[in-house]
Amino acid sequence: MMGLMTLLIFLILLVLRVPLAVGMALSSLVYVIAKEIPMQVLAHKMGYAANSFPLLAVPLFVLAGNLMNTSGITDRIFRFARTLLGHFRGGLAYVNIVASLIFSGMSGAALADVGGLGNVEIKAMTDAGYSRDVACAVTAASATIGPIFPPSIPLIIYGAAAEVSGVHLLLGGVVPGLLLTVALMALVFVLAKGDGYPRDLRCTSLGEIARAFLHALPALLTPALLIAGFIGGWFSPTEGAAIAVVYATLIGAVVYRELDLQRIFRACRDTLVTTGSIMFVVAAASFFSWVLTMEGIPQAVANLLLGISKERWALLLLANVFLLIVGMFMESTAAILVVTPMLVPVLTRVGVDPIHFGVVMVLNLMIGLLTPPVGMSLYMVSAVGGISVERVVRAVAVYFIPLLAVLLLVTYVPQVVLFLPKFIM
Repeated sequence: MMGLMTLLIFLILLVLRVPLAVGMALSSLVYVIAKEIPMQVLAHKMGYAANSFPLLAVPLFVLAGNLMNTSGITDRIFRFARTLLGHFRGGLAYVNIVASLIFSGMSGAALADVGGLGNVEIKAMTDAGYSRDVACAVTAASATIGPIFPPSIPLIIYGAAAEVSGVHLLLGGVVPGLLLTVALMALVFVLAKGDGYPRDLRCTSLGEIARAFLHALPALLTPALLIAGFIGGWFSPTEGAAIAVVYATLIGAVVYRELDLQRIFRACRDTLVTTGSIMFVVAAASFFSWVLTMEGIPQAVANLLLGISKERWALLLLANVFLLIVGMFMESTAAILVVTPMLVPVLTRVGVDPIHFGVVMVLNLMIGLLTPPVGMSLYMVSAVGGISVERVVRAVAVYFIPLLAVLLLVTYVPQVVLFLPKFIM
């Protein structure tokens, strides 16, 4: 009974637009007081949730992304992609998507992609003759690649919550991330033909491509270095994140010579702000999940799902629908920590690999970043692009076609996720 009351209080606070972490913490606090549980338990559970070695990768990858944002790396990535694809019709839309794939191999976060590349991409596209709506839509849709392709902050958080290998999860995201890239580019190809997207009038020479490649090469080596390290077993995701910070500092300060102490300080400050909000969500969501577990909510959800069907395909479909709805209202970190204990046990019971389901869950929640009312990518793109959220929603709607197509493929063809980890590891 108290579990349902806790859920009801949380939903009321959510409707009242109370910040997600605060809503989970307050509803959990009501439960603690009603059950006369010592307050030390609250402090212990929330502190223990943040005291996690795998989760140390989160602030480190955030810092690596911020260092790259402030040292001109994003501009070089965009220029290199433009020399390759800018002369095709709709070329800058392709560039937007490819740049997101490259940058995702360094930042691991959708919002870092929007914040880091968004300004460059939207300005370049509008200057080239694209409508601001199209530029914002492509930027928002392509940002979903970041949390799927390694390194991925949401996959690292899922690995900690589900107690599965972070390396296997990150490798499992490689093929789905590439599939997302191809699917989004295929839609751009169709739209470019029908809507007459512009293209760069001058073809770039081989010399220009070579120079742009050499300028971008140190940045392009970042994802290759990380993936090679994971494959070779040289370091864990957390250690890889620390290496990414050192590498980003070196190429920003020594190679590109644009990273000074002031910019390093700014990157560290921004990382503290971002990490503080993420870890507050982690601590509150972990205690909220503990409350739900104490009240048997995950077991009730499992019994409900198994009561509907014991077929794997049906349970995966139900899980997808549930996660898409959750993604509309909850921030992805909180959703992963709350939902993982509910869904993973029942799905593993019918033979779903937790590594496979981790990628499915994160992809669902990244699509949620594009759906109102909580879709954070929509609000960030709206702010960066200078248009209303409503216009972004209308423009991005067509991109749900490739995103949902890849989601179905990843859901019902597990080898798309599992092939690489099994083959390599």
